[in-house]
Amino acid sequence: MFHGAPALEFVLNCVRQGGREVRDAVDGIVTARLAAARRRQASGTLPHLAEFDLIRGLGGLGALLLTRDTPSPLLEEVLAYLVSLSRPVRIGGRTLPGWWAEAGPGGEEMAGGHGNNGVAHGIAGPLAVLSLAARRGVQVPGQHDAIEVFSHWLDRYGCRYWITRDQMSAPEPPKPAPARPSWCYGQLGVARAQQLAAIALGHQARRLVAENMITCTLADPDNLGRVSDASLCHGWAGLLAVTRAVADDSAAPNRFTPLIDDLTARLAVDLDRLSKPGFMEGRAGAHLALDGTNITGWTRALLIT
Repeated sequence: MFHGAPALEFVLNCVRQGGREVRDAVDGIVTARLAAARRRQASGTLPHLAEFDLIRGLGGLGALLLTRDTPSPLLEEVLAYLVSLSRPVRIGGRTLPGWWAEAGPGGEEMAGGHGNNGVAHGIAGPLAVLSLAARRGVQVPGQHDAIEVFSHWLDRYGCRYWITRDQMSAPEPPKPAPARPSWCYGQLGVARAQQLAAIALGHQARRLVAENMITCTLADPDNLGRVSDASLCHGWAGLLAVTRAVADDSAAPNRFTPLIDDLTARLAVDLDRLSKPGFMEGRAGAHLALDGTNITGWTRALLIT
């Protein structure tokens, strides 16, 4: 969704100017990417993150199809593919999650592969897509079960950006590592995906756990001290956008008001220090978050609405 024709369609949809020519180009891309994913699955090999993630893969393309006024038949195909990732696979005598990636998060060689947890590149992204689709009444077979599988995985492993094979095989889950609480990989993005999943499944207790994760994370000075810029991707703007979305869906939105005020002030101070002009890592995205409106639905690009 962040490259080429899909990115163009998303922007045009935001301003209600989407046309058939761009949609047809996107449909061709989605069809080709689905075919490639099915060939990979048939070959019995593991996926690359770019097959299913938000930024480069079918997770993002599914999010884009959800923005269309008229539902696309391809949307159900994408959702069915995302559901298929919840089924374990047998590779080299080992049972692994269907989204387990052989290469590392940067495409580097990683012995045993890894399970990526982030919204931008990991399984929290497909979880959010499936949950948002369910919330809008778009369902495919196995969707609720897949939401459960991904949610339980993040319950156990979501405290890390990604999980290695050794960590997955250990009798106890890994302890949280000191990390930036960003949208792209950190606790806030994962917690919002968990909240969306709980809403989709009607699990009130799980919903409260996700919301508590937001408040606890943002109340910790050590966590906030690891935020180094104002961007949407991994800075104050992303934290602010996520917290607003969480508050909007909470039964107790007022508990988030002091946190939103604090994040707004931090963003305003750091915004002009951003060197890039763009959306994810630059001033444009930070200004959108600071403005606080979502009339165009731009926050759908982050899988938080």
